[in-house]
Amino acid sequence: MALLGSTGSIGRSALSVLSRHRDRFRVVALSAHRSAAALAEQVATHRPDVAVLVEGDVDGCRPAGVPTRWLTGREALLEVATHPDVDIVINAVVGAAGLEASLAALRAGKRLALANKESLVAGGKLLLDALRSGGGELVPIDSEHSAILQCLQGSRPEEVSRLVLTASGGPFRECPIDALATVTPAAALRHPTWEMGAKITIDSATLANKALEVIEAHFLFGMGYDRIDVVVHPQSIIHSMVEFTDGSVLAQLGFPTMELPILYALTYPERIEDSGTRFDPVRAGTLTFEPLDRRRFPTFGLGIEAGRAGGTAPAVFNAANEIAVAAFLAGELPFPGIAELIERVLAAHEPVAVESVGTVLAADRWARAQARRILENRC
Repeated sequence: MALLGSTGSIGRSALSVLSRHRDRFRVVALSAHRSAAALAEQVATHRPDVAVLVEGDVDGCRPAGVPTRWLTGREALLEVATHPDVDIVINAVVGAAGLEASLAALRAGKRLALANKESLVAGGKLLLDALRSGGGELVPIDSEHSAILQCLQGSRPEEVSRLVLTASGGPFRECPIDALATVTPAAALRHPTWEMGAKITIDSATLANKALEVIEAHFLFGMGYDRIDVVVHPQSIIHSMVEFTDGSVLAQLGFPTMELPILYALTYPERIEDSGTRFDPVRAGTLTFEPLDRRRFPTFGLGIEAGRAGGTAPAVFNAANEIAVAAFLAGELPFPGIAELIERVLAAHEPVAVESVGTVLAADRWARAQARRILENRC
């Protein structure tokens, strides 16, 4: 097992799962972007062969008596993603940097347990090409895509009518639209059902995350955008549904935890006994569903439009969103300004076909620079 992004929320959940199944999985490599102290603690506990700190100095943070080999730099991520002792690569890296590691793992014939949205959103065609050429496996970790994968087991593609992803609606689902202009970052970070990092929590408040998940589902399951729907489900108990051509619907349920989809990505298509949280339908209580209000969540619509446009448009949407979210968290942009900034960046972009990682990274850089220029002129 190589775990990329081990100090983030997904990485910590993955280590919790792996700790319960040491008889089945061995941690060969761990990586972090710049959280040296947190990575050192994980190395002391899990004693991997290799540890990677992408940015920063490893001097002084190596645990005494642990023979782990320490590497630095972005290239080191590719080294551990293709390590000969690694069978499964969990990619929980945040941002476009995760794309190259995903491609490297698939080209090397590894199972890629994917939690890095940018890999499919920005480079979906490239990933599918690498999957075919390298003979690896691509298994999603996101709870929504894991739910769909589980519901699809035993069915044929021609039997599937549509996919239905669920969204919690975030903390502002019932907030008057006029009041959104004054919401604070602290309020936006109070997600009603999930505990996540700051970026994904804001994406849940705007539903940018759901647009990204629709784009991912398009590539993962080969579905057209007109066959992928989203419904608001505030309780976050049903993680997604699949409707079949005869009208039957299968849904995957569970309390909000990332440990279950992580475990399934590691053992797929098998299931193994686990001591994690068990589902209690009585405790879950009433489950409700609502239509997605695009007036309340304009960022969602922008993401779907980018997905339909194809080419580099999804990469531009993702990059512009990252800059907008950072500006909101820094107090430089009001909450509705996130969608406004993304819309202006997309309007200035002419999508081109994604032929290489270079094409994706160039679009990503352009979008970030364009978003920053707009922000500077706004101020």
